[in-house]
Amino acid sequence: MSRRCELTGVGPMVGHNVSHSNIKSKRRFLPALKAIRLQSDALGQAFNLRISNAALRTLDYKGGLDAYLVKASDEQLSPRAQKIKRQLKAKLATQPAA
Repeated sequence: MSRRCELTGVGPMVGHNVSHSNIKSKRRFLPALKAIRLQSDALGQAFNLRISNAALRTLDYKGGLDAYLVKASDEQLSPRAQKIKRQLKAKLATQPAA
């Protein structure tokens, strides 16, 4: 299981631990990931995704999973999220415009 957010693509970063004597040693900064169940209103089903806490706040701000996925670029989405996005676009295309 990779340590990468399925919606934003955020992964581990590298940096230094710096001691009091300014000796630097390598370290990894891991993203704060959370396994969460997200509901899609248009599709009428829930999906289990591993997303970062920052992405969860962004979902709340944008108005849910559907609104986020429609505007998200495919490069940063995981293959599972891209599949959900394709299903969502197909569903929205079949609905008549009101």
